[in-house]
Amino acid sequence: MEFKDYYQTLGVARDAPADAIKKAFRKLARKYHPDVSKEPDAGKRMAEINEANTVLSDPEKRAAYDQLGQHQPGQEFRPPPGWDAGFEHSEHGRSAAESAEFSDFFSQIFGTMGRDGQQRRGHGADGSDTYPGNDHHARILLEIEDSFAAPARQLTLRAPKMDAKGRVVLEERTLNVKIPKGIREGQVIRLSGQGEPGIGNGKPGDLLLEVQFAPHARLRADGRDLQLTLPVSPWEAALGAVVAVDLPGGALNVRIPADAQTGKQLRVRGKGLPSDPPGDLYIDLRIVNPPAASPKAKELYEALAKETAFDPRKETP
Repeated sequence: MEFKDYYQTLGVARDAPADAIKKAFRKLARKYHPDVSKEPDAGKRMAEINEANTVLSDPEKRAAYDQLGQHQPGQEFRPPPGWDAGFEHSEHGRSAAESAEFSDFFSQIFGTMGRDGQQRRGHGADGSDTYPGNDHHARILLEIEDSFAAPARQLTLRAPKMDAKGRVVLEERTLNVKIPKGIREGQVIRLSGQGEPGIGNGKPGDLLLEVQFAPHARLRADGRDLQLTLPVSPWEAALGAVVAVDLPGGALNVRIPADAQTGKQLRVRGKGLPSDPPGDLYIDLRIVNPPAASPKAKELYEALAKETAFDPRKETP
């Protein structure tokens, strides 16, 4: 998808206060609104202006957008993994139908922000209005090992707010969170009463932490299952072997069948994430050839070539 420079679209600086953004939007809307504009591309420009204003006039969306940094408009762009980890936001936002008019960039970045939250009105014992607080949301980045160890983690969340000059600043808070054993990507940890404060005697909302795993050097999580690419030597693949594999839950001896090939997948039941039921471990074999780095190694390769007359490009029956 193409990166959108919303500041350039509205013609404002990146540190522009809220009133400057509002002023720039109104000026451009008067020029490009299809009902009054004579510009040939008025409809397209107005859609771009509306999208930029939707982001930059909303402190939460603007703060999230700023996390992406500066890039050339139109440049091919993919947000890095975990870019929004620890970013706290409320339920308020545009509906899916309203957002459908905007670009793929908007949908990709803000698709999980704005769940049409609305404070529910109530009445206190004295007849005064009370409003329960909305739930807050944040994505947190954990290690795969955390699913096995179930540790207590100290997490720092950042929430945007307006300062006295109308500029968006990030306010941090730190929470101690117990990670449930067997937690999977996409699951939510609910912290009661840690969301938006209520009004009057309204009950505070909850904080919903959506789990995402950080990239791992060897493992990949797929739901409850784990995937691992295991390098093996040519003789282990040809003759069969028992290979020790280190996993967060402890070492595991894996039997490599004889005549195994690169790409062969082994399944070890119950050795995925420790969920209920536990997931499975899928091992993809990758044969790694030793280099002919010495005269002896070269001699052995030459003898193997003569002895087997093996042609890897010949189709097997």
